[in-house]
Amino acid sequence: MNKIKRLAIFNRLALAMPEPKTELHYASSFELLIAVVLSAQATDKSVNKATEYLFAVANTPLAILTLGEHALKEKIKTIGLFNTKARNIILLCQQLLSEYNGQVPETRAELESLPGVGRKTANVVLNTAFGQLTIGVDTHIFRVANRTGIAPGKTVLQVEQKLDKWVPKQHKLNAHHLLILHGRYTCIARKPRCESCIIADLCDFKNTP
Repeated sequence: MNKIKRLAIFNRLALAMPEPKTELHYASSFELLIAVVLSAQATDKSVNKATEYLFAVANTPLAILTLGEHALKEKIKTIGLFNTKARNIILLCQQLLSEYNGQVPETRAELESLPGVGRKTANVVLNTAFGQLTIGVDTHIFRVANRTGIAPGKTVLQVEQKLDKWVPKQHKLNAHHLLILHGRYTCIARKPRCESCIIADLCDFKNTP
């Protein structure tokens, strides 16, 4: 796929979604960080349901530590892998307080040093909370990038690196959310909705019955 076609794809997506944003509910960079950590192998809907009750009683590192691991587990037990996530969140909060004065750091290396935070989570936080030009490649973005031909790759890192190189500059800030929303609602996993897709004529994928 050439750069002219890529630009056309992102132009159309941006026109259809002029203000794309995460569907996770949050009111601070810390709340976003916790929500993204919880969202691994879970839906945004299930995370929002849990954090609605969690953040009402504890939405800072100190408040979550005060709440304690057992009570934290009770708040997030409807989410997959909640035991491991609760343990990581407690350790994460301890590290934020001891090393960052309770603030969420604004570099990928610092974020990745936190328990339970991988490259994708770090990229999502950097982009969504701090407006950095990063793209966190999840299953939706990985699928869309490969299926459309925008940035094919065999690994998440390969796809991220190609997107970082090839996404038109003017769309870099919103590319993460444009692609994830397109993958969530149109370019879905099993039966992509090509008949209603606004970029179908630009896409490399051929949807044959």
